[in-house]
Amino acid sequence: MQNKALTLIHQALTALVLAWLTLFAALPALAQTTNGGVGSQLKPVPELSGRVIDQTHTLSSSDVQALSEKLKTLEDETGAQVAVLMVATTAPEDIASYTWRVASSWKLGRKDIGDGSLIVVAKDDRRMRIEVARKLEGAIPDIQAGRIIDGAMKPHFRADDYAGGLSAAIDQMSLLIRGEKLPAPAQQQSQSSSLSQNLDFLLPLLLFGFPIGIAIARSLFGRGLGSLIMGGITGAAAYFITTSMLVAGVAAFIGLMFTLLSNLSRGGGGPYISSGGGGGGSSGGGFSSGGGFSSGGGGSFGGGGASGDW
Repeated sequence: MQNKALTLIHQALTALVLAWLTLFAALPALAQTTNGGVGSQLKPVPELSGRVIDQTHTLSSSDVQALSEKLKTLEDETGAQVAVLMVATTAPEDIASYTWRVASSWKLGRKDIGDGSLIVVAKDDRRMRIEVARKLEGAIPDIQAGRIIDGAMKPHFRADDYAGGLSAAIDQMSLLIRGEKLPAPAQQQSQSSSLSQNLDFLLPLLLFGFPIGIAIARSLFGRGLGSLIMGGITGAAAYFITTSMLVAGVAAFIGLMFTLLSNLSRGGGGPYISSGGGGGGSSGGGFSSGGGFSSGGGGSFGGGGASGDW
């Protein structure tokens, strides 16, 4: 009887040990399955379709347009890319992790410079964050990002003025970014290069085309009218070639003066005719707000920025 009891106890202990060993062996797989389940529930990164993306439909179309124009002006003038994203919630992630993941995926900022920033507002969570790329951490350190959240965004958000809070935040960030020494935007560099190339192209035209044009204009129209016509033709030709009002204005003035001085050097008297086409008003910006907004290919985000609530 005693032996039978000992046998039963031994079998029970053996079964218990086997059960524990099986449970321990299954724990790694169970943990992996659990983590995989959480990871698969992360919110997908939205498509970068504009400078301001509102998935909550809180902002009006005019609000989105006004904010986008501010961000476009900032990018045109400094090269830095800032975007705004409004979502209902970032769950199951906290807003810092979610914002970093979106900013890194969107690769805001210029490639090899990394001057990007992202503002995320989680409306239902009542949380917001400013994520700053490494190149802008000097202009917008963590403490300054926190001040923008507390001083600019939070008061407006508490009054349900989301557009006003975002606008105020963009204004303050723009001031800080403009104070940072960033490389000039590519548009300004290419425009300067294009102007230099256009002037190089026009120089042979001025040297070889003017003598013939001056002789024809003088013989057909006389000194005064011929000078004016020559200036107009030169300006029109320059604009046709370069599509730049600045270059056209300079060329028109040179054509006018060249013809007039040539006439005077031949002993012609008469009144001095002032240029009517030398203004050259526009720099020919050419930065169209049309078309889609695309990433600059930066994306060097190291977790700088700040979070807050309201």
